[in-house]
Amino acid sequence: MSITKDEILSALKRVKGPDLEDNIVDLGLLSDIFIQQGKVYFSITVDPSRAEELDALRQAAEKVVQELDGVDSCTVSLTADVEPGSAKASNGGGADRTRSGPRQISRPGGTNEDRAAAPQPSGPENQKVGVPGVKNIIAVASGKGGVGKSTTSVNLALAFQANGLKVGILDADIYGPSLPRLLGITGRPQPVQGQLLKPMQGYGLNVMSMGFLVEEDTPMIWRGPMVISALSQMLKEVLWGELDVLVVDMPPGTGDAQLTMAQQVPLAGAVIVSTPQDLALIDARKGLNMFRRVDVPVLGIVENMSYFICPSCGDRSEIFGHGGAKLEAEKLGLDFLGEIPLHMEIRENSDSGQPVVVSSPESEHTKSYMAIAAKIWDTLDSDSRQAKAAPSIVIET
Repeated sequence: MSITKDEILSALKRVKGPDLEDNIVDLGLLSDIFIQQGKVYFSITVDPSRAEELDALRQAAEKVVQELDGVDSCTVSLTADVEPGSAKASNGGGADRTRSGPRQISRPGGTNEDRAAAPQPSGPENQKVGVPGVKNIIAVASGKGGVGKSTTSVNLALAFQANGLKVGILDADIYGPSLPRLLGITGRPQPVQGQLLKPMQGYGLNVMSMGFLVEEDTPMIWRGPMVISALSQMLKEVLWGELDVLVVDMPPGTGDAQLTMAQQVPLAGAVIVSTPQDLALIDARKGLNMFRRVDVPVLGIVENMSYFICPSCGDRSEIFGHGGAKLEAEKLGLDFLGEIPLHMEIRENSDSGQPVVVSSPESEHTKSYMAIAAKIWDTLDSDSRQAKAAPSIVIET
């Protein structure tokens, strides 16, 4: 039996608002309600100065929803609207001090597993813990979409594995998951040990993606707290096993997913993917600055679609320019990890779910990915393979 939004709203009308007179539904305090396979997510808007005392309101809302038939778990967050430049925005009025507008001011509730997966306050008194069994977590990021970041993530993960490491890969792009297609994986992850999920398998990699949980053409119309909860669960409610490296394919940009990763887990570092053209490098620079701002080490820059070799005549064309990422790395004092050409074999094999590292292990493209993976691992190994703890995130206003 599936639950509906109307049934949930009807139940939530039994929960009184902060004034103890009207209910939270009629007061308009609820965000959109999202339901996914028996799991319910929503947030309640409250006055940030009353966040602690109103946690009982969150628990009450959670309880009435969890008691409904068809609900397996319910995750509720308290959020607040804070004006830009206000004292609360700049001086710590809530746990999330990263931006103006709606912000999460208490961790989600839910089951014990939900609580373990939920965003935690940051700071020296509450250092972020890693994912059990995972030695190093690497974020592969870009400032904009369309630069081949996901293809790069998959082939780097497979290159790490080919270099003798135990590897997993997480698709953190909640809105546009692509790992199921890139790795040719179908099906759904199965629960083991309570609510923990067993990751899917692709070419020896442990894999998790929102694409396994929803149909490929289903739009993910989610607000920030829902994205945070989903990403948290895929990180910490999955039996990743003993891994040397967990590669995280980040969504493009500098939004909730990137901040959640920096807040919740100690990242060993970030790899930035860009094409050589100036427009892509402008956005890549934003990604670089974001990771630097939150003290996540940038392991280097990869120039993707660096050049094109005509398969008919063998002539080389630099369609998007060439060398821009290398020059940018030199300017910023970062490692230039290598360049990957724009080639039909990479595109065709990616679309067919046969990444070039495994489908053409002797190709020049594979050698490029292998060399980049070796450089990244050398950097991690020189740091004694210890991931760095993530600090609290503060954006000056």
